[in-house]
Formats: sequence, C-alpha cells, structure tokens
Amino acid sequence: MSNITIQAPAAVASKRSTREWQQADSAHFLHPFTDFASLAKKGSRIITRAEGIYLWDSEGKKILDAMSGLWCVNVGYGQQALIDAATRQMKELPFYNAFFQTATPPAIELAELLAQVSPPQFQHVFYSSSGSESNDTIVRMVRRYWDILGQPERQVIIGRQNGYHGSTMAGASLGGMSGMHAQGGLPIPNIVHIDQPYWFENGKGMDPAEFGKVAAGWLEAKILEVGPEKVAAFIGEPVQGAGGVIVPPSTYWPEIQRICDQYGILLVSDEVICGFGRTGRWFGCETMGTKPDLMTFAKGVTSGYVPLGGVMVGDRVAKVLIEQGGDFNHGYTYSGHPVACAVAIANIKLIQQLKLVEHVREDVGPYLAQQFATLRDHPLVGSTETCGLMGAILLVKDKAKGETFAGELEVGMVCRGHCFGNGLIMRAVGDRMIIAPPLVITRAQVDEMMALIRRCLDLTLADVHAKGWL
Repeated sequence: MSNITIQAPAAVASKRSTREWQQADSAHFLHPFTDFASLAKKGSRIITRAEGIYLWDSEGKKILDAMSGLWCVNVGYGQQALIDAATRQMKELPFYNAFFQTATPPAIELAELLAQVSPPQFQHVFYSSSGSESNDTIVRMVRRYWDILGQPERQVIIGRQNGYHGSTMAGASLGGMSGMHAQGGLPIPNIVHIDQPYWFENGKGMDPAEFGKVAAGWLEAKILEVGPEKVAAFIGEPVQGAGGVIVPPSTYWPEIQRICDQYGILLVSDEVICGFGRTGRWFGCETMGTKPDLMTFAKGVTSGYVPLGGVMVGDRVAKVLIEQGGDFNHGYTYSGHPVACAVAIANIKLIQQLKLVEHVREDVGPYLAQQFATLRDHPLVGSTETCGLMGAILLVKDKAKGETFAGELEVGMVCRGHCFGNGLIMRAVGDRMIIAPPLVITRAQVDEMMALIRRCLDLTLADVHAKGWL
C-alpha cells in the first residue's frame, strides 16, 4: 500500500481554549502520582511550547523551568541537533527490535559512546525505556549473576528509606517511599531498607563527617542482620533526588564502598537523575568517589526528548553473564530503540560540544552554590545545599532551634503554589524546595531564578504569618 498523507490535527487542536484542554484532560487522561478527583476540579496547567530553560502555557505565560521537566532536559528545550537526529532515523529505520540476534547501527554506536563517557569498568550496556525498567532489570540481573556463580541464596537487595528507584513493582520496592509501599503490597520479597544519610533529620549532635560514617554503618548492620551469604547488592542514588535532594556527607559513599567490598556484595549506582553531567561529572558516582558494579540511567541520556534507559554493566558482572550465563531471559520490545538511540547519540555529542559537564563543575554549579547560600538570611530558610545543578532549601518554623513546621500545614506546597503563580517551576518534597535546572543555564539565568525564588519565599512568609503559623 502506498503512503497516505494525513493532515495533522495541530492546526485545529491549537484553537482550543485552556478550559477546553482542561475538560478533555480530566475526561480522559489519568496523570501519574495524582489525586484524580482533585485535579479534575482544579484543572491542569497546559504547557504548549518550550525553548532553552523556559516553558509557555496555553495562556501565553512564560515559566522558568527549574526542574528540567522531570530532572531530564539537560541540554534545554528546542535543540535542533536532537530533533534532526530523530527525524533522520525515523525516515531511515523508525523501529526494529534487538531480539533474535539482531542489532541496529544506532544501538551499537550509542553503546560505544556510553562506554567512552562512563567510568572505565563499564564496557557493556543493557537497554530499557525508563529508569523504572532499568531498576527492574537490576533485580533480574543481580540475582542471575549470583545464581550463575552457584550462590542462588543471595537474593536480598538493600535500598534506602526515602530513596527513589521508579514506580514499577520492583522499582518501587527498591525505593523506600512509604506512600508507594502502602499501595500494591510492596515491597516485594527480599528487598529491605536502611535509613537515609540525611544529617538534618538523623544526625543532629554529630559532625557531618562523623554522621556520614555512622549512616554508612547502617548498611553493615543490615548485612549482618540479614546474613552476608544472603545479600546480593546495595542500591542508592549518589544524591537522593525525589527524596528531596539529600546530599550525603563526603564520608558516606567511600565507607559504603568499603563495606560492599568487604562483604563482596554488588554496588549499584542509580544514575537516572545524577547521570550525564548533573553533579558536575558525567556520573554521580564519580563525584562521590565510588566504583559501582552496575549503573542505571535514563532521563538525561536523551535529555527527555524521547524515552530511553539502560544499565551500564561493569566488567565483574558482564564477564560472568557473557562467559557463563547462557540465555538471560529478560528484555523489552523497545530495548535499543533506534530512534531513541539516535537522539541519545546526538544528545551526548552536544553535551560534549557545549562542554556542559565542565560548565556545571567549574562555572554555574559553584555559582549556584554561592547564590543558594545567600538565601540562608531568609526567616523561613533553615538550610540550603547543592551538588552541581541540584539544590534544596529547607523551610523551617524556627531557625535557631531547627524546628520544622507541622507536616499537615504543607508549607512546602504553599511555597510551590507561589512558584507556579510567579513563573517558576520548583518542586516541594515535604518542606524541602528543590531545583535541578537544565545544564545550559547561564549565570544571568541563575540570577533570574534566584530573584523568583526569593520572591516566592517572601510571599510564603507572608502567608505563614497571615495564617498564624509563626
């Protein structure tokens, strides 16, 4: 059958009003992590276009996207190189699978490129379409590794409270989000958790360096509790992202590495948020000084332009899987999708061309840290912390006592409302206000963002006073 040209509906669709979009949305679209009834009453924000670090909604309002979409638009919006890569690949080969001993050139070329930018122990990649799928793959791959080695009793994977590794059954189980575990009978068997290295919550009275070692020691205690012969791996984000940008003390990760080495368990670095320059290195494990056996990635590998994820498989694991493993009965229809891989190649090459990793490490990352520190004079700000282009502001009731607001007041959500109302995308995790702007952000744009943040803090402070919460 010859190709048939179908007129795109965009010209008609663009004539809809915001209210019409919202009505259609509430009638048909169930959003992730959403109270459906509440959103239907309020109506969604309708985002219609984007460029650089900015979004525009259906009312024409300009918004500074300080969250890079969802931690992913590292190179910013509207990069023609990525658009062209997708277009070329769609014309040449829009899809073929990686089953049946078959590969496509973009999947192979991307694998080579990923090996070049990853730490030297990583020479192999297993593709998925998301971070959640990547972390599901970890569960299968880690347990398969130990099974091949004749230690099938090594089933237990240790994660962290308030860690986030996706929302699939395995990903949500690896993570330690209590709200997610409350739905769906999670976690699945043989996944356990230790507490997070959050000094403000768990380390008061200790020097941060001392606390880092204490927090890492919780891993050893859990290994001994479970039984070292039963523990397969430990998984963690270099910096906990969705948990509120929890930056561990510098002593934490080296001690985690020592413990994993001592007991012979695999170390898994979840780089879905931290990878591809976010922390000022290509991967967060490099910033934290660890040498993981496996790394999961997604988001920044394509800057979110199309879905792609995967697992970088270190030599220790790859050698066993390749030389002794036989069939690995796991995979996805879209593993190594040629269009996604073509976009990822263009994205990584653009990161290299624009020297964005260096830009974060040597320029805007330190500048953001400097500017964030100036917020500590604000009456609501109890602490600030940054790592590369990730930042968190803790809102408190009493700075001197370190007293936080009652959780039911949802002061963070009050602040987030002011951010949305004043042209700024900033996320609230409890009363921690967090950012992760595109890596292309300039110092002038950091200043613009900081002015918006301070304005929203002032408006939140006025609200808190008016409600009698202070």
